[in-house]
Amino acid sequence: MQHGEQHTSHGTHGPHAGHEQPPHGSGTGPRGGASWRTAAQATLHCLTGCAVGEVLGMVIGTAFGWGNAPTMVLAIVLAFFFGYALTLRGILRAGVGLRTAFGVALAADTLSIAVMELIDNGVIVLWPGAMDAQLSDALFWGALAASLALAFVVTTPVNRWMIGRGKGHAVVHQYHH
Repeated sequence: MQHGEQHTSHGTHGPHAGHEQPPHGSGTGPRGGASWRTAAQATLHCLTGCAVGEVLGMVIGTAFGWGNAPTMVLAIVLAFFFGYALTLRGILRAGVGLRTAFGVALAADTLSIAVMELIDNGVIVLWPGAMDAQLSDALFWGALAASLALAFVVTTPVNRWMIGRGKGHAVVHQYHH
């Protein structure tokens, strides 16, 4: 490439040649940034998988009488598992092969889930008494709800930034028809 030329992976020709185009349906706004609505939807999708994994991990850890650390590790692993699984389900429905779908899910969700889990578990660890609360305690459910809400608020701008750059859930939207 010569100085001043830009590479485009979308094969654009004509008056807009050389300018990156966001993927069709990526939810990008008029200036190329992602809309807050699209970012919130992507974050809510991620939050759903994280919440399912978190609660299931806590239930399993409690049922087996595990301590806080192994229960939290299981909850985090399951949050990633269910977060990826929800994305995989949609991509596989679009007819994409498992290997490609798995790669797309990893690329789309890893940063989002990681930020969400960092915030969520950080709140639980720092909230007085939350680590020792039982499933039957209002404190358990209140702290979990508050931590997931805060994780949503913090992760939505991360997803907006990623989608606006053609990453994260913008990649997933390429496979939706």
